[in-house]
Amino acid sequence: MKGWDVAVSVTALVFTVMLGGLALLVGVFSLAFLDHCPPETCSVDGAVTAVGVALGAAGLVGVVGVVTTLVRLARRRTAWPFAIGTLVMCMLTCMAGVVGYAAAVGA
Repeated sequence: MKGWDVAVSVTALVFTVMLGGLALLVGVFSLAFLDHCPPETCSVDGAVTAVGVALGAAGLVGVVGVVTTLVRLARRRTAWPFAIGTLVMCMLTCMAGVVGYAAAVGA
């Protein structure tokens, strides 16, 4: 096993976990301040659904990716593509949640 593979994999996993924490914090705060949302152009249920589905999907992708990467590292196989793929998929899932939230609140 190469040292750079472990370094890249662990770094990507750390960024994935940090992204998940930040996404959770932003998602909760974005829902907490929906009281000024005009009912004509805003769907609170849609915003809650968009944030909830995005966070749930990103969490599932993150857990599966972290476990897969750690198993590959333990078996001394190349793991960095899985770690980078997990990070990218979590980023895309969070961006989809932002788009869904914006569409629901009429932004």
